[in-house]
Amino acid sequence: MTRLLSRRWWLALAAALALAPLPASAQNKVLLRVSTPAVADDWHGKMWTVFKEALEKSAPGEFDVQVNLNAALFKQGAEPAAMARGNLELAAISAFDIAKLVPEFSIFTSGYVIRDPAHLQKVFNGPIGDEMFKLVADKMDVTVLSPIYLGTRQVTLRDQRPVKTPADLKGVKLRMPASKEWLFLGEALGASATPLAFGEVYLGLKTGTIDGQDNPLPTVRAAKFYEVTKQIVLTQHLVDGIFIAVSNKAWKAMSPAQQQKVKAAAQAAARFNDENRLKEEGQLVDFFKQQGLTVTTPDVEAFRRTVQQAYAASEYGKSWPKGLLDRIGAVK
Repeated sequence: MTRLLSRRWWLALAAALALAPLPASAQNKVLLRVSTPAVADDWHGKMWTVFKEALEKSAPGEFDVQVNLNAALFKQGAEPAAMARGNLELAAISAFDIAKLVPEFSIFTSGYVIRDPAHLQKVFNGPIGDEMFKLVADKMDVTVLSPIYLGTRQVTLRDQRPVKTPADLKGVKLRMPASKEWLFLGEALGASATPLAFGEVYLGLKTGTIDGQDNPLPTVRAAKFYEVTKQIVLTQHLVDGIFIAVSNKAWKAMSPAQQQKVKAAAQAAARFNDENRLKEEGQLVDFFKQQGLTVTTPDVEAFRRTVQQAYAASEYGKSWPKGLLDRIGAVK
């Protein structure tokens, strides 16, 4: 009798164990491949480590986060298409990437629309952001998790020259990413916009293939562009935001709890990036001067007028929802 009870007890225990959910470590992990053109020393690159660590803490064993820096997995600008195809789960996509498929979003590729980093956060974390991100989800098959501050873009030049107005950039081969939206901005600044991949910019400046490039100051330091340039022109032409986004395919395959954890990790990464980037930006003018670069401030109002006039007369300006520019400007 005792032997029979013992056998029944073990059978019951085995059945209970069979019905119990497997621990996360025993289940298939959710694969999250990340592609970014950022270099390891840039806050834009470091933030993905924060994202990965935040998920490991909040959801141990649930996710397999694979971070690919230096455009090693997909070239800059190719990430949205890869996400739509299901070949990539996560990336930080630019307004320029989005504007290719969501013309209304081109308003955020226009120079001198967003005033400063605080304005950027208020615009994208409010009703305007909700409306625009819904368009992105519907038209691009990706879900935006958080806006992040890439920096305020400035012009750096291989050789020194007096620059006060856009007319002073005439003939300057200014590197821009290879899309018509980026090239339009370069032309609006008065330069001869020249497409070139980010990974080729350093050599292009060194050899004279290009005369200059535009990027936020933290990126200039992280990519060591200051080694092959002599002047920084503080045009402040674009308060640049990029957007941590996940493919809808990957997003919809997650449970609501997993979605919440992934979004919280993205927001933690964004905060890390923004805080450090703002702090660094405040210190970099002195750093570049110490490296021997000349730092000049042009007539920013002249640049603003010229750039805004160019956009107002363009196909981009015509695609902007009526009243959206005024609504963005009214956000305080």
